[in-house]
Amino acid sequence: MEHQVLSEQSVQSDSPQDPPKKQKSETLEWLKAIVIAVVLVLLIRWLFFAPFIVDGPSMQPNFHTGERIIVNKIIYDIRGPKHGEVVVFHVPSEGRDFIKRVIGVPGDTVKVEGDTVTVNGQGIEEKYIQDVLNEKHNNNELYNTEANFPNEQVTDDTVPEGYVFVLGDNRSNSTDSRRIGYVPYGDIIGRADLVFWPLKDIEFIKH
Repeated sequence: MEHQVLSEQSVQSDSPQDPPKKQKSETLEWLKAIVIAVVLVLLIRWLFFAPFIVDGPSMQPNFHTGERIIVNKIIYDIRGPKHGEVVVFHVPSEGRDFIKRVIGVPGDTVKVEGDTVTVNGQGIEEKYIQDVLNEKHNNNELYNTEANFPNEQVTDDTVPEGYVFVLGDNRSNSTDSRRIGYVPYGDIIGRADLVFWPLKDIEFIKH
């Protein structure tokens, strides 16, 4: 015990070079921790989540140009997309990424006739655009003046295995499955889960 006490005293009083070494060691440990944390964040972001910027009016009134969203990249490695989920996917023919809403999943029969969307013969309730639908209908107008489905460009009304049918919320201004056809699972980047910018609009996305 005496040796330990003397040793501590000598460190504090007789070795003036040691405190800087201790500080240097602590600084190095902090730097290591920061580097590890940054690497982990980058790995998590690269593997599981990714930020995207909304560009264009096709998902109004729920998403707007310039909004930043977080996309969950791993969820569809665990299960397939579900009805109503907002997905980001790559469109090779366009050379860019789209954001749309899943309306039909494999095996579904989908029809779009004006503002009536049916899946397997049943009209679906679309709460996410109900307000704008009501506004248009109160003025005796259609919300969807773009295209019905099936049509001359996409004639098959049954979603194939490994694909989804997607629509933009802004039915009169959206390039979606009515034009580009069914979206293969392999082109889906992930599910849009969070709007994080601008700060006043921050929210978890309802599916």
